[in-house]
Amino acid sequence: MKLLNRINRELYRRWGKRVFDFTVTLILIVLLSPLVLLIVIALGITSKGPVIYRRRIMGIGGEEIHAYKFRTMVIEADEIISAHPELYEEFKEKHKLENDFRVTLIGAFLRKFSLDEIPQLFNVLKGEMSLIGPRMIHPDELVKYGSHKDVLLSMKPSITGYWQVNGRQKTSYKERVQMDLYYIENCSFTLDLWILVMTPIKVLQAEGAQ
Repeated sequence: MKLLNRINRELYRRWGKRVFDFTVTLILIVLLSPLVLLIVIALGITSKGPVIYRRRIMGIGGEEIHAYKFRTMVIEADEIISAHPELYEEFKEKHKLENDFRVTLIGAFLRKFSLDEIPQLFNVLKGEMSLIGPRMIHPDELVKYGSHKDVLLSMKPSITGYWQVNGRQKTSYKERVQMDLYYIENCSFTLDLWILVMTPIKVLQAEGAQ
């Protein structure tokens, strides 16, 4: 039975997951298009700069790709953090700031409900990312996975996943690594379906958001 389950998981991972990604993503793009238009207008009116921000992340096999996000910070965000050594050290250690004053008012709202991630649906359509899977990470974060880094890079980074429905930012980095490894080992259609159902529930609760 265990062998059969493992075979089913492997078949889903190799072929079924891409079909799942493509089908669900197309549906989501259609459903969310009015919301996307409102966000684009709001960002254009309230702050200067491009609407889309491209974040450099690790793709499958170690290839670096750019994940699309709605811009949530002021356009001088990188210069600001470089000019404050104490902030740079905090960001270098945690890959985030606890109280990030660079985030705009609209950006804070988008982050609270994970709406800034919507443009990544187009990364999924392109085949660069998966709808559900391990977290996307910056190349500098790969060292935190230690001997497990090759396991992480065996799957595409994702928009949502196991850690997002189990605490999000409330979890420690070590816990997030363990959750990523758990998902990769247990990836299946039923697990993906559960995560897909739980994600909007957690988003609406703004649970663990930052």
